[in-house]
Amino acid sequence: MRTLNSRQLQPLCRDRFFGTVFPLLWGWILLLSFVSTQVRAADTEAQTMRFLEARKQQQLETVKKFQAFHDFHFSDHLAASGITFQHRAVDDAAKNWVRGHYDHGCGIAAADVDGDGLPDILFVNQLGSNELWRNLGGGRFENITAKAGVGLPGRICVGAAFADFDNDGDPDLFITTVRHGNVLFENLGNGKFRDISKEAGVDYSGHSSGAVWFDFDNDGLLDLFVCNVGKYTTDQVGQGGYYLTIPSAFMGHLYPERSEPCLLYKNMGRGKFKNVTATAGLNNPGWIGDATFADLNGDRYPDLYLANMQGDDHYFENRSGKGFVEKTDTLFPKTSWGSMGLKFFDYNNDGRMDLFVTDMHSDMTTEQERQAASFRLEAEKQKSEKFCSIEYTEAVLQGSSNNVFGNTFHENLGGGKFRERSDELNLETYCPWGISTGDLNADGFEDVFVSGGMGYPFRYGINSVLLNEHGTKFFDAEFVVGVEPRASGHTAVIQFTLDCSGADAGRPECAGVSGQVGVEGHVGTRTSIILDLDGDGDLDIITGDMNSRPQVLLSDLTSRKSIHYLNVKLVGSASNRDGLGATVKVYAGDRVFTRYYDGKSGYLGQSSLPLYFGLGDAAKADRVEVAWPSGRSQSVTIDIPTNSLLTVREPATR
Repeated sequence: MRTLNSRQLQPLCRDRFFGTVFPLLWGWILLLSFVSTQVRAADTEAQTMRFLEARKQQQLETVKKFQAFHDFHFSDHLAASGITFQHRAVDDAAKNWVRGHYDHGCGIAAADVDGDGLPDILFVNQLGSNELWRNLGGGRFENITAKAGVGLPGRICVGAAFADFDNDGDPDLFITTVRHGNVLFENLGNGKFRDISKEAGVDYSGHSSGAVWFDFDNDGLLDLFVCNVGKYTTDQVGQGGYYLTIPSAFMGHLYPERSEPCLLYKNMGRGKFKNVTATAGLNNPGWIGDATFADLNGDRYPDLYLANMQGDDHYFENRSGKGFVEKTDTLFPKTSWGSMGLKFFDYNNDGRMDLFVTDMHSDMTTEQERQAASFRLEAEKQKSEKFCSIEYTEAVLQGSSNNVFGNTFHENLGGGKFRERSDELNLETYCPWGISTGDLNADGFEDVFVSGGMGYPFRYGINSVLLNEHGTKFFDAEFVVGVEPRASGHTAVIQFTLDCSGADAGRPECAGVSGQVGVEGHVGTRTSIILDLDGDGDLDIITGDMNSRPQVLLSDLTSRKSIHYLNVKLVGSASNRDGLGATVKVYAGDRVFTRYYDGKSGYLGQSSLPLYFGLGDAAKADRVEVAWPSGRSQSVTIDIPTNSLLTVREPATR
């Protein structure tokens, strides 16, 4: 089989064009680029490598200015892990690439599904099967999908969320799909699951995306929020059973009739849920791909933040469990226009939850700008306002004065006040998707991993590691710590195969060739999880890559320096058993570290993992305080382990 390098076929960076004539114009752009760019293949590849090397050298120079520890390294241990999962994209996100929403990819999530104390990994797929991989320890895994029964072959799956909705001590699983029915799996123990979607009342079939478990009324039962993007498919079925994309799908926000409201399900107990979206006041117009929650007003009730792909985000304040009221304008008067990933975390250890939102859809521009900015170093860290002001009409933007065209970082100033500081803190990234946070160097400050890159049919885009400079700003370090460039041979893979002597003979890629032709394209990462995968005390990263294999990035931090840390696992009683919605403070010497437990890591995923606290220079933790969702507060001062797991159980009585 012959292989065509997609750098021959489409060396373009990205597309930010939002014009209403896009479907026809993009077809001609693809046709012309397939025909004309083969002669530029060598130059394009050389340009890509020069760009990556220049980015690396830039970081190596910049990193000298920062004090946060960065002398550690990640390396890809996919082969050694035994994980053989391969994400497979539908044709509309690969062979017949259409500007829609299938190319947003799928989530990954982690939980100890069999109770052996080790985190297991679920990879979500579009074509083929989802796969659940059991952690054997030491960075090794085995595929237990068949035993678990969570594969869902034949369904186009999107997001995944683990949580113990029935409070029986093991993590259950919710998976979203595109028009194949969402699925709730009850964990039966020993890594086996049972589909209870229909009887539970959560088997909605639509254009679902991210899902979030949280206890909105603090009754001790986890409720479920399901994000719906909007109607972007026709009724025509393509290969593998997916529904073909509407040609104007990417402009769907301009068509009110395509709106598809998100769903809030109240947990009624005994495996039953009730749709309370309307009565809860969640009138959420917009194309919502993902969501998260935090207690921003200190009343112990979780508030909701919804990421809108094309327009204003939405923040809903919880009214003591009786419903929600929108207060976006009050707290977040300027939101990202094309929001994708989002995460609440305390970046400067002041005890308040800040909010980081990535913006993918503002990072799209015209063919002319693509050619000019594809390999400019400064383009990696710039907002897109100047392009939006030229190329985006107000009819498309629908009111842009309250938007930022790029990532936003809302620093929590207290008293319901936030300040947008993304540029000041160096948090602008290029073609970003999901966000994962974790203390990668165990210095007591949470760092950030941003998955990035459009992948096929665009040029290669980097994943970003943003190390926290002791709560003052972040610095770029993906090349410094070995996340970029990727392991040899992994920047591009064969995306699909054409029959150039048969059904595909008329395609531009088949010009002058015959037989089976594999078309290669750059990979792009959509999501990630940060966790201690191999149990050595430092945090590792697993990525979810579009139409490719994941990366299993193990850190060597503990072999580079002596670190101190504490893992905290919560077990609720009056609160939900997972403790979702609890605030945990760890006191170590004169420092206080705060985490809000939301399970959020990456795009389209929610995991069930202990909270990790790097202790910096402190040898041990002196006190652990937990503010439970039930309203109870708890302090632990004895038997706090060092470099190990502390399980905190909520008292049965006040």
